[in-house]
Amino acid sequence: MEIKEYALKIAEKHATTNPFEIARRKNIIVLFEDLGNTLGFYNTYKRFKFIHINNQIDETTQRFVCAHELGHALLHPKANTPFLRNKTLYSVDRLEIEANTFAVELLLTDEMISEYQDTNLSIQEVAEIYGIPENFARLKTY
Repeated sequence: MEIKEYALKIAEKHATTNPFEIARRKNIIVLFEDLGNTLGFYNTYKRFKFIHINNQIDETTQRFVCAHELGHALLHPKANTPFLRNKTLYSVDRLEIEANTFAVELLLTDEMISEYQDTNLSIQEVAEIYGIPENFARLKTY
């Protein structure tokens, strides 16, 4: 199953694109902590799943980081994912690209883009409205 299809399936199953709500429903514990220059990370401990998010970053970024780490939790549940730092947000690592793609597809659905079809806005501009970090619209399949 493609990442886009999987993200859509998850959103439909839980009737939301809110990554915090999906994590809660999947029994993934989301913790907000001062992580320095680390945006967030995902880990497991004794069969419990955790998403750690830096409490020093803005809410829009926290939402994207949660969606990214949720991507790891669902796509790579056994992988030991590296800390997501500002500079690695644009990683070329396959697992990171997949997690970023999951986040973009979850937070920016085709329906959201279609709402702006009668405007002159680019997909990048629509992505920014929905809190997708700069340059991530390129990961969107539309």
